[in-house]
Amino acid sequence: MLALSTAVSYPAVGVLAGMVIGLTGMGGGVLLTPVMVLVLKVPANVAVANDLLISLIVKPFGTVAHHRAGTVRRDIVRRLVLGSVPAAFLGAVVVNIWLHGDAETIKLMVGITLSLAAAAMVARILVPHAPESDDDVVDDGTTSTAGWLPAATVAVGAIGGLLVGITSVGSGSLMLVLLTWLYPRLTGRELVGTDLTQAIPLVASAVVGHLLFGDIRLSIVVPVVLGAIPGVLVGSRLSSRMHDGVLRPVLAVLVGASGLRLAGVI
Repeated sequence: MLALSTAVSYPAVGVLAGMVIGLTGMGGGVLLTPVMVLVLKVPANVAVANDLLISLIVKPFGTVAHHRAGTVRRDIVRRLVLGSVPAAFLGAVVVNIWLHGDAETIKLMVGITLSLAAAAMVARILVPHAPESDDDVVDDGTTSTAGWLPAATVAVGAIGGLLVGITSVGSGSLMLVLLTWLYPRLTGRELVGTDLTQAIPLVASAVVGHLLFGDIRLSIVVPVVLGAIPGVLVGSRLSSRMHDGVLRPVLAVLVGASGLRLAGVI
């Protein structure tokens, strides 16, 4: 009975997480990690490591659709990766050396990060894009205020990378909101496509860090991925048709509640 339950529940969770990734650009961590900890009773340190590997396998399927649609800003991706790749590896080191893989401490940190992600999601819903003037963006897609924007983008990558390495949360939630504020002229699909693309090297770096410490469980990864791949393909196709106002408020509530539960507030 337990084997049957696992055979059904893990792929079902994968489908749900994959659709969220494809629809919103948010990493599966905002949904997959709390579900694994709260519902499937996976230890938090193991859930984080395996969610990262699952995301690494699944995200390219959604990214291909966005590349074909021309909704990826490669200049922004390059800036983000400069900060995120080393920071994500550092996050994995923090979990396994500084925190010694302590599941309860990591569970608390995931809860806090999820709560921040929910707050960022609410802010994105409530605060509309502020249109830039035409002088702010030049024809090659770079900005004329080259002094602060590239540096700020690298910093966003570093902050997001560190959080992802520690908690698996942040690449498609906190970082997406910060990108919205830094690049308000990007469309919703460009934000999602750019974020999905930059998340691949970010997550790969974090996975390498966690692999060094043996946190990966293929018994978790394989069934979830079997569900997540079709989920992300369907979500990516639906993302151009579904309005943000339909999905994001519901996700914000679910993510916020999960964060508070993991942090022990509720």
